[in-house]
Amino acid sequence: MRWTLKPKPQTETVEALQKALQVDWTTATMLVQRGIETYEDAKTFFRPRLEDLHDPFLMKDMDKAVARIEKAIANNESILVYGDYDVDGTTSVALMSSYLKTKHNLVYTYIPNRYDEGYGISYKGINFALENGFSLIIALDCGIKAVEKVAHAKALGIDFIICDHHRPADKIPEAAAVLDPKREDCEYPFKELCGCGVGFKLVQALASKEGKTANDLTEYLDLVATAIGADIVPIDGENRVLAYFGLMVINTNPRSGIKAILDQVEKTELTITDVVFIIAPRINAAGRMKHGNYAVTLLTEEEPDMAEKYAAEINDYNLDRRETDKQITEEALKQIEEQKEQNRLTTVVYHEDWHKGVIGIVASRLTETYYRPTLVFTRSGHKLAASARSVRDFDIYNALENCKEHIEQFGGHKYAAGLTLEEENYEAFKQAFEDEVSRTIDRSLLIPEIKIDAKIDLKDITPKFHRILKQFAPYGPSNMTPVFLTENLIDTGYGKCVGADKTHLRLTATQPESASRMVAIGFSMGDKFDRISEGKPFKAVYSIDENEWRGNVSLQLKLRDLKKQK
Repeated sequence: MRWTLKPKPQTETVEALQKALQVDWTTATMLVQRGIETYEDAKTFFRPRLEDLHDPFLMKDMDKAVARIEKAIANNESILVYGDYDVDGTTSVALMSSYLKTKHNLVYTYIPNRYDEGYGISYKGINFALENGFSLIIALDCGIKAVEKVAHAKALGIDFIICDHHRPADKIPEAAAVLDPKREDCEYPFKELCGCGVGFKLVQALASKEGKTANDLTEYLDLVATAIGADIVPIDGENRVLAYFGLMVINTNPRSGIKAILDQVEKTELTITDVVFIIAPRINAAGRMKHGNYAVTLLTEEEPDMAEKYAAEINDYNLDRRETDKQITEEALKQIEEQKEQNRLTTVVYHEDWHKGVIGIVASRLTETYYRPTLVFTRSGHKLAASARSVRDFDIYNALENCKEHIEQFGGHKYAAGLTLEEENYEAFKQAFEDEVSRTIDRSLLIPEIKIDAKIDLKDITPKFHRILKQFAPYGPSNMTPVFLTENLIDTGYGKCVGADKTHLRLTATQPESASRMVAIGFSMGDKFDRISEGKPFKAVYSIDENEWRGNVSLQLKLRDLKKQK
């Protein structure tokens, strides 16, 4: 594990901000590290406002999208709201359909089947629209590369409005409107919206025609916050505002479907991390194990009793998902060993029977063991489908682009992507991908890295410091949970391995020069017990966490790694 201390910002800038905000040096330093250098910057960061959201009409084609929807409503056209089966897609469909249904009676939803249709717009979906008299499809979280399919729909008399956030190809589909801040010809100021975020901007634009503002649309922000967390987009700019207010809705007045999920867990206040690990997996499980429609039904259900029933079913799907991904991960790790591929620079594994719904999770699991770009393939109809995951600072999308002669289609982001290819091309692709990564990756990226915000002592961890720290949330890419380094630590003698299988480490740390003591927990760090036993000095990197036990809340260190003090 590499420990990297973030570069220290200019002293003058830190001093000026410290003086302006009346905060300690460490807090001011961490703010400057995040690009916050003035009082006004800090005000925007700590006190997000919905008024800070950009005008939705700054997005290319927004005026066309609004005009086409208004025309559809005026002419009593049937509208099909279409989205992918993952969290971003299903929340987008739930948001758009529930808003449009307040204006129009002929609004229906469509989620493609993971197995028959795969990601994105499908010919099957277009045929469904044709057979059922839909003249307008609003596609969310997909469509930016569907040039031929959109042209096919147009020839059949069906218009598309595309709301996407993925990178476009060279050609933009000829739809009635294409909303995507990543379009080269789009001057929208914030480029990192998720699919549900783009959908919300369209709702914002439609509502503005009635004189409404974002403040009148907060009931939809629990969906947007869930998508932001699940899709791992940067939580700065507009995403920070949307996540901040979305979390507020989740914690005070969530829709019935999300409340039903939360009723199954014992949590008083949810963070974005809880959204990622509690809400998102359950919503995802529907599309992974059964069908994404289940998720949309849950998220749009208004009756609490029915929402409770749907949430219980989806929770069962999630339990099935856990068992399945655990089994496949074990099989994939065994395959790597049998093929003696432990020392490659990439992981590419395949089995025709692996469950398509969990290969993305399995790819993430494999990167925990072999920290390197990873693809997990399974059979999907007559083709092979894969989920790809990357390591920090390596662009897997670009790597796939350079192997596209072996690929039928692909799409995604810097750190996660999906692709399909013909079975006969698998081995050639596997070698080409290994060659491409070998040629382009900085070898240091293959060692997991912990980026450290600041070096502090235990005595610096005060209730006031933690209160300010809490206001840095919501955390995520571009605003990660602060990580600290403390040296010259000693366990007070109560350190031990805990958990059913003794894989976790719990200790009470102190510094000889200080009377301060802090309880620390290190999940899956039981193998590091010898580094802290018998009064050996050590240094640790950690985040600061709240431990809630029997109604008592106390601060603790959540260990990321520890090393012997030299």
